[in-house]
Amino acid sequence: MTPSDGGPGTAVRVTPSRRRADEWAVVLAAADIPHWLRQRLDGWAVFVEPVDADAALDALAAYDRENAPEREVEVAASRPFTIVGLVVALLLIGFFAVTGPRAERSAWFERGSADAARMVAGEWWRAVTALTLHADGFHVLGNAAGVALLVTAVCDQVGPGVGLALVLLAGAGGNALTAVAHGGDHVSVGASTAVFGTIGILAALRIVARRRAGPGATKSWVVVAASLALLTLLGTGPEADLLAHLFGLLVGFGLGLLAALALRSDPPAWIQWLLVAAAGAAVAGAWRVALRVTSPGAA
Repeated sequence: MTPSDGGPGTAVRVTPSRRRADEWAVVLAAADIPHWLRQRLDGWAVFVEPVDADAALDALAAYDRENAPEREVEVAASRPFTIVGLVVALLLIGFFAVTGPRAERSAWFERGSADAARMVAGEWWRAVTALTLHADGFHVLGNAAGVALLVTAVCDQVGPGVGLALVLLAGAGGNALTAVAHGGDHVSVGASTAVFGTIGILAALRIVARRRAGPGATKSWVVVAASLALLTLLGTGPEADLLAHLFGLLVGFGLGLLAALALRSDPPAWIQWLLVAAAGAAVAGAWRVALRVTSPGAA
């Protein structure tokens, strides 16, 4: 049974493909769950009454399990292309053109680096601003490449707004924990903490998705081991801040678990774009405070 008016309801699935949305509608109709389709900015959404949301998700999940091999190929082909990670990567490169390298000792690095002593003393904004600063051209290009790939992957899984919010929180949280662990005499810059945060987020999302898929899915320890292997291969070089990378990975993993367990369906487009704006405002706000406040001992 399908309501003709299409009230507010709860979105249980969204897809860029009208054919896929119609397929889900048939599944819900067979389960006698009232539903309707609505086209949004992020694609065709399948809505049900809030009281039917759990039953609808269970019915669709059962259908997915029965058609897993065929569906995995089709979903990969129909997934919308997102350039969120590429946009963020280009913004990092563009900002590096403004700040210059750390060797030039510009005011940007004086005010925005993750100086552990000053962060512990209350300069919280450095946990965010340090993510946008890079020591040299190789540093920013390496992190930009990681951002372009991994942030795009996160946003592809949970949407651009939720994805950016999670990545920013993972990076800032990793920097904050690193500052507390060092306590002083430690200064760092770079988006790599957030990059490793995305690895943690993706690992958590995959673990929860695999557990929901059933006993035949890839073991959770394989995903965790792969994440730690990436940390070892990419985050332990002679110039790498291993502790920041580790904390970024752990914070990202925790945030990814929370997101995967809390989000049973994609948030609507307006929430996604609101979160995109909020993430941008958080970075701009942190820099606004950084450039207005004079740190103790600053020249």
